[in-house]
Amino acid sequence: MEPDEERNVEVAREMKQSGAWLIPTYDGLPYLDKPAFYFKAVALSFAMFGESNAAARLPSALSGFAVLALLFGFCRRVYNERCAALAVLVVATSPLYIAFSRLVIFDMTLAFFVCASIFAGFLAEEDEPRRSRWYLLGAASAGFATLVKGPVGFVLPTLVLGIFNWLDGRRGALKRFFAPLNLVVFFAIVLPWFLGVTHLYPDFARYGIVEESFRRYTTAEFRRMGPIYYYVPWIVAGCFAWSVLLPESIVAAWKARTQWSRADRLFVVWSIALLVFFSVSQSKRSDYILTVVAAFGALTARAFDLASARGNGRAARLVLRGTVMLAVVTAAGAALLATSVVRPGTMERLLRIRGEGFTWLIPVYARVMGGLILIALTAALARWLSNLRVAFAAFLLLPLVVLTVGFSGITLYADAKSSEPMVNRIPALPPATEIVCLRCFRTGIPLYLKRCVTIVSDDGKEFTSNYIMFALKKTESRPVNIVQTAEFDHWLATRDHPVYLIAHRTSGEMLQSIAAARGATVTELEPGWWGALLPAASR
Repeated sequence: MEPDEERNVEVAREMKQSGAWLIPTYDGLPYLDKPAFYFKAVALSFAMFGESNAAARLPSALSGFAVLALLFGFCRRVYNERCAALAVLVVATSPLYIAFSRLVIFDMTLAFFVCASIFAGFLAEEDEPRRSRWYLLGAASAGFATLVKGPVGFVLPTLVLGIFNWLDGRRGALKRFFAPLNLVVFFAIVLPWFLGVTHLYPDFARYGIVEESFRRYTTAEFRRMGPIYYYVPWIVAGCFAWSVLLPESIVAAWKARTQWSRADRLFVVWSIALLVFFSVSQSKRSDYILTVVAAFGALTARAFDLASARGNGRAARLVLRGTVMLAVVTAAGAALLATSVVRPGTMERLLRIRGEGFTWLIPVYARVMGGLILIALTAALARWLSNLRVAFAAFLLLPLVVLTVGFSGITLYADAKSSEPMVNRIPALPPATEIVCLRCFRTGIPLYLKRCVTIVSDDGKEFTSNYIMFALKKTESRPVNIVQTAEFDHWLATRDHPVYLIAHRTSGEMLQSIAAARGATVTELEPGWWGALLPAASR
């Protein structure tokens, strides 16, 4: 899907093609918005398994599996095996976790290394004989997390462990965390790539530390703003159906805070600290809180484990009341879908959704409605029988329903978000034809054509790359595949080969004028997008 997935896959494809390890490129231009680690992981997957969607998604999928393995091992150590297994099931069936385990994006790989660093830092203070080894593992994990997505890779584990150990009364833990040997390991992992890039591109140090990290967090110039409560609906939706337990669980947990174990306190601090940290940020995206899903999953599993162990205790009553809420929510969802089947557009009107809205879901309305009814009935049965196993099954059913009966709807949604259908409508072109995008760009064009394209642009914003725009501001020279709008007519007149010109509706009139002057025919590639094959300029 565009823009992120298609761009990330193309960067990896170009790395595989060039064999580069140091400088990622996008459409042939240095792409330093993020470090090279994740791109190289996808490139290696391509080298081993060929270029395919599955190979592109493999690093995220393996990282998702690795997070589950880490979570299982940690929870088994600090709780018990049943709680560990429950934690894996809760996290693995959370919608946000499922999505980012499939997307070609950095965040699941980042989550793996951040979780590894936090778990290692916690165990370092628990296991004194092996303390130095655990801290070295934590430092190495933070280093690799930094290579995946920059400074946030060490900021997140440092923040969580720093607050946790301070509240836990371990005043010397932070000093041990930053021991000289740990810093040596961290910088031995991070500095070779950072210094190598800075040597070739001296402006990268300012960009990576100031622009991409500090200014992203403190200013609104990246246009990813949101209200202070931005992550509340994301937690509710991203962890549904487990999140229906949240309101009462928070109250009950606070009342029983004197009974929290040290691991309980870690997961609570982890969840709150990162939610507050990212809520204050001026740049907000759902993927930023992915590791919070792991912490939340462990706490939810803890509630189910205590409920199973203590029979009719407070935890059991909390879970069973949660199944009532699950039954109500899923029954309401089924009723809304039923109304939308009878009266199309009802969901859009009630939820005030404009544009395409849920049109991708329409073909599977009836099937998803049936699945929601099944979940509601299972939840109601669990409450009637006061059966915790049936209750757990009701919570597990939601992702199974969505990923089975709703999968064709998800496929339609993904197709609508991809530029591949448009690129496939580009006709067969003569050899040596140059692809030119006229003040527009679709991130998948280089990917699906497997070639670089030329962009007519004044500032490079069409690339959706902050670094490319930053670099263009710092130099008067232009890369050969970026042409300024004012110079386009002259540039076009010098082309001694055919040019296939692509334009969005914003430049449609300009394309029509150029095509008419060259005797070319304009064809629609997709609503709002057109193309025209221009013959070589006559001499």
